[in-house]
Amino acid sequence: MNKTELAKEIASRMSTTVTETLQFLNTMNDVISDAISKEESVMLQNFGQYMPWKQVERPGRNPRTGENCVISKRTSVKFKPGKGLIEKLNSQ
Repeated sequence: MNKTELAKEIASRMSTTVTETLQFLNTMNDVISDAISKEESVMLQNFGQYMPWKQVERPGRNPRTGENCVISKRTSVKFKPGKGLIEKLNSQ
């Protein structure tokens, strides 16, 4: 499911327009991104938690050329599913 399909599904369930739903999804994305960039976790009860994750500089290899290279340090995101999501996935 892509963003537009998600917006259509949410809009139909909430009786809102797709445009309003896309605006909400974009705003939610911005808020979560801003929090993670400030090194804050975002927890959505019964869904899961988004946590910033610092990756250290490490050796790597270019898969096309086989050349060794260094992969720079960066911040990534980890997602830990919540208990409610796990239960829903395993109840089917």
